[in-house]
Amino acid sequence: MNALALQREGEGWRLSLNGDWSLGAMAQIGEELKALRGPMSGTLICDWSHARDAGIGPVWALLTRLADLGAAHLQIRHEGDPPHTVELLQKLKLERHALPGAPAAALNVEGALDKLGRWAVLQGTEARGVLDFFGRIAAVFRQAFSRLRALRPPSVARHIYETGVTAIPIVSLIAFLISVVVAYLGAQQLSKFGANIYVVDLVTIAVLREMGVLLTAVIVAGRSGSAFAAEIGVMQLNEETDALRAMGMNPIELLVLPRVLALIIALPLLTVIADAMGLAGGGLLSQVELHIPLAQYTSRMREAISPTTFWAGLVKAPVFALLIAMVGTYRGMQVRESARELGRLTTVAVVESIFLVILADALFAVFFEQIDF
Repeated sequence: MNALALQREGEGWRLSLNGDWSLGAMAQIGEELKALRGPMSGTLICDWSHARDAGIGPVWALLTRLADLGAAHLQIRHEGDPPHTVELLQKLKLERHALPGAPAAALNVEGALDKLGRWAVLQGTEARGVLDFFGRIAAVFRQAFSRLRALRPPSVARHIYETGVTAIPIVSLIAFLISVVVAYLGAQQLSKFGANIYVVDLVTIAVLREMGVLLTAVIVAGRSGSAFAAEIGVMQLNEETDALRAMGMNPIELLVLPRVLALIIALPLLTVIADAMGLAGGGLLSQVELHIPLAQYTSRMREAISPTTFWAGLVKAPVFALLIAMVGTYRGMQVRESARELGRLTTVAVVESIFLVILADALFAVFFEQIDF
């Protein structure tokens, strides 16, 4: 006896389901389902009156095959005491098609292009916002030269203390330890060739050209960049910046410019301290591990330093400071509506600051190589 019997009924169809519909009859039911031909339209009545032991597998196969045959033009009704799994599987099928992340949607070329276009527009808007913010800072800075009080010396001094003086211990410790690690690793490798003296060259050049300023910038980005974003973000949430505008004051002049100037002053000074601590760390390890006397270390260090070695690291510091301060204050000024947004943008400020610092350092390295600096 066939498990399926399809008959024409008026403008619709009647599908009689007969016999055993358990999982054991799945092979026969599958063959008969394949034999059904479409497309079908109108109304299809599934009559379960003569079916017994309907299992979830055959029911799912039936619903899937009917969906393929009728697509959106076939209305399906179930009569004759259908199994309870029919309603459940229909709901699951609808939910599966409604998922926004379904594989079909992911493979949709139009959807991918739409996302790409939205991303491009968003990045363009973001770039315009950054340029506008930088332009406003430059305009306020230019106007401040006509009235030096607009530079807010007390505020600048306070931020130099917070971003520079309070960061000296952690910057010194990190620079010292990293230099010790670099010297130790260099000694392990160079000792194989009897070239221990070149550990001094390695530490000196690495610290003065790259590691001193880069480590300092990363630490300052984590400390001060996040602090700038959080402080200004809280002011945004409390509508303090709106109050400043209502009183005729410029938030860029009061909140942004002092922080930018303070970091541009503080970061080069921190870099000098980090360079000194890095060289001290390398000298300590050279004396303890390689038995290089301090006088010989100092003499070799002077020989390794070229006229541009120190300045190659120091000239990066104001650029890194400008990037960190701009990103931190810009993200702080973007905070709106909720504390959750404050936390998100503070995190974004730190990540973007570190990324831009590393990117700028790579560009400096290429540029210095091209001009032989």
